[in-house]
Amino acid sequence: MQQNNSVTEFILLGLTEDLMRQKTVFVIVFIFYVGTMVGNLLIIVTIKSSRTLGSPMYFFLFHFSLADSCFSTSIAPRLIVDTLSAKRIISYNECMTQVFALHFFGSMEVFVLILMAADRYVAICKPLRYPNIMSQQVCNILIVLAWIGAFIHSITQIILALRLPFCGPNLIDHYCCDLQPLMELACMDTYVINLLMVSNSGAITTTGFVILMISYIVILHSLRNHSAEGRKKALSTCTSHIIVVVLFFVPCIFIYTRPPTTFPMDKMVTIFYTIGTPFLNPFIYTLRNAEVKNAMRMIWHTKITSKGKR
Repeated sequence: MQQNNSVTEFILLGLTEDLMRQKTVFVIVFIFYVGTMVGNLLIIVTIKSSRTLGSPMYFFLFHFSLADSCFSTSIAPRLIVDTLSAKRIISYNECMTQVFALHFFGSMEVFVLILMAADRYVAICKPLRYPNIMSQQVCNILIVLAWIGAFIHSITQIILALRLPFCGPNLIDHYCCDLQPLMELACMDTYVINLLMVSNSGAITTTGFVILMISYIVILHSLRNHSAEGRKKALSTCTSHIIVVVLFFVPCIFIYTRPPTTFPMDKMVTIFYTIGTPFLNPFIYTLRNAEVKNAMRMIWHTKITSKGKR
């Protein structure tokens, strides 16, 4: 990995140099990360344990929560440790690994959100054909294709990162490794690399956002023909998905679809979709979803009852 490089490690400047602010960052990120992991693991266990959550929507939600947990883990633990360290040194290989993980699990979330929107479209607009169109076999094929697509995307990103030569300085003005801050340090013209990044990450985020918005507009338009109760249930589910889409995609589009320039707000925008959004996702899907909450209550009640009988 270190071929054609005189730099073998980088120093992350982090979110702030102030010691008191670093402690504040530590507390906030630690709480958010623990909340993200507990919330997503609770969803994963509930879906796997409950017989009532066997529909394709919850099958995709399971994989979304899994990707969400891994996405947050690729960033948060390192940031938590760095807030307590005097020197925030990251090796070249670890930096490249973080780039790969960030894009692998991030793009997986994009693809799963698209699958979830497709599932809602079929369920609402073609209810009679839903069991045949969204069969378990079809869902398995779609989720495998999503993981393969995420792998191809992340491999493309890591190839671009490995093409960047570094000959000093090695100070990354960020709290994590990504192509944008790395291009600032590369001792070469990064115009072509940036174009490739925008055509890859930028295209995925922008196209995914447009597809999702169009699909939800079509879904909401078709709800006119449903009963009041059906509209209420569909709106509740779709609203949750739309909130997640906006919170995740808008910051990503801001970061990955522009010329190779950095802005003071970049770190805060990145912290929002790498730390904040994964923390909010479990709450959005559980607090707004009656079926998930009921399944959690049933599992909790069953465990308490079984312990009481012992």
